[in-house]
Amino acid sequence: MNGRFIDTHCHFDFPPFTGDEEASIQRAAAAGVSKIIIPATEADNFPRVLALAERFSQLYAAIGLHPIVVERHGDESLAQLEAAIALRPEKLVAVGEIGLDLYRENPQFERQQYLLDEQLRLAKRYDLPVILHSRRTHDKLALHLKRHNLPRTGVVHGFAGSLQQAERFVQLGYKIGVGGTISYPRASKTRDVMAQLPLSSLVLETDAPDMPLNGYQGQPNRPERVAEVFTHLCSLRHESPEEIVTALLENTHALFGLS
Repeated sequence: MNGRFIDTHCHFDFPPFTGDEEASIQRAAAAGVSKIIIPATEADNFPRVLALAERFSQLYAAIGLHPIVVERHGDESLAQLEAAIALRPEKLVAVGEIGLDLYRENPQFERQQYLLDEQLRLAKRYDLPVILHSRRTHDKLALHLKRHNLPRTGVVHGFAGSLQQAERFVQLGYKIGVGGTISYPRASKTRDVMAQLPLSSLVLETDAPDMPLNGYQGQPNRPERVAEVFTHLCSLRHESPEEIVTALLENTHALFGLS
């Protein structure tokens, strides 16, 4: 099992991992998880995410301004983001978590779109991929991505839209993040999407400590559960588990330039 999986989306800078990093990394490694990418959500978190990636060889950082906390992002937040990226930290592999969200109350959508566009420009300028959040905004997000045309593209994380929406992202060169949603039998639409997309377009994720898998409701999600996401994905696909695990690793290494 050693090193078979990469969790491309884990908020490892939050409890229950804070102060328990070493043991948490070991637990993940025991389940075959060799690398974990930590996306930051606001400027105040950039230093701790970058410090974690520097401290532990298994951890990698992404930094960005998440739309769900749009009111916390001033113009100085964008300046902090560019300043941090400009230093080109060795373990910084993406701009994220960024995107659009029309699920929350008072979304300040114009502001969200401005912040997204500015961050996509930064990703392009510094030749980095992006980790994207999208709730009720897939079609709008696709328009922004098409307009900016990032060479390194990125991943639409925790995808739960239609097959047509997923295929549009894939046509633009983006990967689709497969997470714990597919462990729920009632999530038939998402399960069908993950069964039908090209294997070359998929990467694994947990979104831990959020998005617990079926059977773990009420518990914090953890990076080692990416192995269970993989098992669920195998049950939906026609390829062999070996073929799937190899493709997922190749997709992830290519997207994020992981060594």
